[in-house]
Amino acid sequence: MRHRLSKLLLLTLCVLPVVAQASGFDQLDRLSDKGFLISAEARLINEDTVLGAIGPEHQLSPASVTKSYLAAAALDRWGPQHRFTTRLVSPARPDADGVLPGDLILDGGGDPALTTEDLWRLVQRLHQAGVREVEGRLLVSQWRFGPVECITTDRCQARERSANAYSALLSSAGVNYGSWCVSVSPGAAPGEPARVTGCDSQAAILRIDNRVETRPDNSGTELRAERVTRDDHDVMVLSGQISTNARPRDIYRASSDPADQMAMTLLAMLDQAGIAVRGGADITLAEPPAGARALAEVEGKPLQELLLRVMNYSNNFMADILALNLVETPRADLRLGGLAIEQFVAGIPDHGPVTLFSGSGLTTENRTSARGANALLASMFHRPSLFPSFVATLQSPGNGVMRFIRRGSSTFQHHVMIKTGTLNQPVAVRAVSGYFRTRSGRWGVFTALVNGTGSTPYLSWSEVLDPLAVDLERMIDSH
Repeated sequence: MRHRLSKLLLLTLCVLPVVAQASGFDQLDRLSDKGFLISAEARLINEDTVLGAIGPEHQLSPASVTKSYLAAAALDRWGPQHRFTTRLVSPARPDADGVLPGDLILDGGGDPALTTEDLWRLVQRLHQAGVREVEGRLLVSQWRFGPVECITTDRCQARERSANAYSALLSSAGVNYGSWCVSVSPGAAPGEPARVTGCDSQAAILRIDNRVETRPDNSGTELRAERVTRDDHDVMVLSGQISTNARPRDIYRASSDPADQMAMTLLAMLDQAGIAVRGGADITLAEPPAGARALAEVEGKPLQELLLRVMNYSNNFMADILALNLVETPRADLRLGGLAIEQFVAGIPDHGPVTLFSGSGLTTENRTSARGANALLASMFHRPSLFPSFVATLQSPGNGVMRFIRRGSSTFQHHVMIKTGTLNQPVAVRAVSGYFRTRSGRWGVFTALVNGTGSTPYLSWSEVLDPLAVDLERMIDSH
């Protein structure tokens, strides 16, 4: 992802010294000879003993290791059991016949994991409240934040087209992580078009351009999908083939406008529940009127469960939504979310500088150091009410959901808990940060930030994790 300031920051990176004292990271330091910039440090927590360091105070891009900062700041602000609430409100009240003589307003509560399952529950509770018809409009209110300025290339392009889900745009009234989902299954016979439905409905809510052909048994399945905007409408363009004996395949692509996606999805659900909305649906930036009262509401999952998804799957949409929620004033943007995290970091002893333009790390301008990241980890270790929820978000390489981290010796796989970060543009970034337990049971923290420059080659994860695993194994076995 290339950000509008990436050229300036690339120049900043290039003036940093490449060669540093390895001390404990002998294997990892070999990347310095190839021109990569490294900030690395490993230390024991309670003894404050440094086991290894390479340029520990160098300011480099942490990529998605940024999410560790976001997780810590969110736990500090709200606690592990905090839930975000989504409400249907109205200044009017339904009459005896169930007619609501005004607008029905979806008050977007900034729940980063709100799904259609939650919306079904919300609609059911509206039905239980006696509403059968809305004379006015369905208004989707994103007054807290949204539409949020797209400051990365992928997100800006997603307003017109998207071939992925990670670049989803942001709104406090988003649903399904800001992405459309369609399910593709084979037609009745070879030569017929594939069947395409919504993942949560018999009919797809957005428009479908279906060019997928059904082929005979065991012919192989190869699907291509891109969500494009045509005449102000989202269209899922599908092509390829699917075998008659293939299982249905779910495909996710970022929507062009998460609030509009919410409006279309909720309107369809209200219709299926037998609640007619006469005025159609619209989006508003206005806060619901002071006199509006809740007709139905649904609470999201506890924060500690949200953070598991944010960290394990490195979900950019969820991370940035949480960071935007940290901003106490309406109309938040990504930089304000980053500043809210920076304010939290300012209270961590011996952290040093940090610069965050987002909570996800998708922005290439985020900067911290290995020493700073370790200070964050150590500070959370010493907070017994928050540490269990925080450390649970990290992955053990031997048991983690990401297959690429399942490498190295048994010592590395089962004595280390990590968060990784990856960027490929404008330069390669591979970052790893987390905790380790030594053979004698002592706790330690480590961070390794490896950044490329304009003249360095592509950097694979094996080139970072394999030497890092060897260096950490030696530290773990020696203590």
